Amino acid sequence: MKPVIIFRHFSSEGPGYFSEFLDEQEIPWCLIKIDEGDAVPTSIDAYSGMVLMGGPMSVNDDLPWIAAVLDLIRQAVDADVPVLGHCLGAQLMSKALGAEVSKNVIKEIGWGEVKVSQNNTAQNWFGELESFNAFHWHGETFSLPSGAVHLLASPFCENQAYAIGKHLALQCHIEMTADMVSEWCIVGADEIASALDSPAVQRPDVIQQTLPLHCFFLNKVANQVYQQWIKGLAN
Repeated sequence: MKPVIIFRHFSSEGPGYFSEFLDEQEIPWCLIKIDEGDAVPTSIDAYSGMVLMGGPMSVNDDLPWIAAVLDLIRQAVDADVPVLGHCLGAQLMSKALGAEVSKNVIKEIGWGEVKVSQNNTAQNWFGELESFNAFHWHGETFSLPSGAVHLLASPFCENQAYAIGKHLALQCHIEMTADMVSEWCIVGADEIASALDSPAVQRPDVIQQTLPLHCFFLNKVANQVYQQWIKGLAN
């Protein structure tokens, strides 16, 4: 089987639970470390799926790798190779597919409920879940590309996820492990401190309360979603 290609844009924002899931399913994968200067492939043909992780940058920044990634996303969609975006990854998908990425009214950092949309597509991805506690760390949001079906919303961000066929974009983070959350609280301490006036930003000590339990339930959600996504992998 051809490997799933995963893009890491920042050293602390790796694939987390998603890579554990792929290993358990015995699905090969390779990691493109944008943060270390790895080149973006010019063709999607060697890969069964494309996954984009998060990062502190904006898709609207003038960065040398963004155009190549956007092109590869469009290639994947045209070739029916499933794309999965987490946070920045979802924003890259949105921009590649003609939607807008802009500042969200409220910054979200920490744990917060998202509600599953009441449509058949959302039920296909999330099963019988009506809501769950997701992890958030974003200041921007996306509009929905043409043909997208809305999947998730939070009280502070309406567009938390959408699907276009086998392609899935998630503004929130479902890939988190306890170690990742703890590391982000250290790496992002200054950002948290500067944004504590936001009603959707939590202090590091609050974020890390009952952390293993939070991640246990989030991993169950991720398992449900990732199981659906791998059904679409290209041969």
